[in-house]
Amino acid sequence: MSDARVLDNAPWLNSGPAARVLKLLNGNGEEARVVGGAVRNALLKIAVGEIDIATTALPAEVIRRAKAAGIKSVPTGIEHGTVTLVVDGEPFEVTTLREDTETFGRKAKVAFGRDWGRDAERRDFTINGLSVDANGVVHDHVGGLGDIVARRVRFIGDPNQRIAEDYLRILRFFRIHAAYGEGQPDRAGYLACIAGRAGLATLSAERVRQEILKLMIAEGAAGAIAAMVDGGLLLPIFGGVAYTGPLATMIAAERALGFAPDPVRRLGALAVAVTEDARRLAARLRLTNAETKALDSMGHRWWRLAGMDEATARRRLYRLGEDRYRDRLLLAWARSGGDAGAASWRELATLPRRWSAPKFPLKAADFIARGIAQGPGLGQVLALAEDAWLAAEFPLDEPALKAIADQTVTRFSRDGRP
Repeated sequence: MSDARVLDNAPWLNSGPAARVLKLLNGNGEEARVVGGAVRNALLKIAVGEIDIATTALPAEVIRRAKAAGIKSVPTGIEHGTVTLVVDGEPFEVTTLREDTETFGRKAKVAFGRDWGRDAERRDFTINGLSVDANGVVHDHVGGLGDIVARRVRFIGDPNQRIAEDYLRILRFFRIHAAYGEGQPDRAGYLACIAGRAGLATLSAERVRQEILKLMIAEGAAGAIAAMVDGGLLLPIFGGVAYTGPLATMIAAERALGFAPDPVRRLGALAVAVTEDARRLAARLRLTNAETKALDSMGHRWWRLAGMDEATARRRLYRLGEDRYRDRLLLAWARSGGDAGAASWRELATLPRRWSAPKFPLKAADFIARGIAQGPGLGQVLALAEDAWLAAEFPLDEPALKAIADQTVTRFSRDGRP
């Protein structure tokens, strides 16, 4: 049975590219509606991202109507009934209604259909099973409206069956709950995720990575992750210990400092104590090279950043660069067990706002002029001089720089090595 209400805060239904697609696909015996996340977000009064559309029209009819209207169509998933229409440079996935004819996990046989209720029943969660027509009427065939009000993430139908269809739904359950839910995860869904956790091993690392990184920056990430740890759901993914306390502190510190949520930084707080942890995670989640380097840097002797005075902090900032300094410092803060609002940590974390590291002013020419030949020795001299410059707290005046250069050459010439 379908429940309905009118959506009153969706201007994209009345004008713009989405409205144009709906107008194109409605009429002459066919109906089109916006489905999924856009409806959910509009009801929750949060920003709407991608707008997906479902239709009773078969893919060939969608393509025919688009061509007649001068709209570009791309058969991005035509075997599953999906055609992407590009209107004013904006893509819209248009998918023909489907229903299961035989159900056996992810290989269920499906057929195109015309029943909006049966199409909704194939989706994952009730709050994602809503649709809205061109008049703004929200159609609910799965109890999603009540769950929107309750901020509850609940599987459609039997949670065990939904999970068996795609074990990625275990991760999506916690990610969607973290983003849109409140309170504890739905009990039936939570128990089904625990019962099906062995299926996580069947998922590709790329799909797992995508969900985990999205989960890391969701509003309720700390609570959702804690529930996953309690249910034994992260160990098979990470292959190591998860630290929920440091993650909670990291999130609190980011918020206290006004930093944007960073998924890799939060992942580091959750699962990286040493660089070996970073490398294991990178392999298991197939992290990008940039993500791997960021995690590896965070795990490298982060404990040395605790209790620094500002002079030492400036040297660390110079060596690491702003991004690496910030991430490693926040990991040290998160693992300190201290208050996320501690003044000493805030001072260290905000150092890049108050001070920018100067460039090392001495050049190879300064040492060649002092008799150092080009080659490996020149590089050693430059490194020695840079260390001395840092120890002297970054002087830029000529007398100080001349003294550093002269003393470095004398030291090198005396023993021929650093």
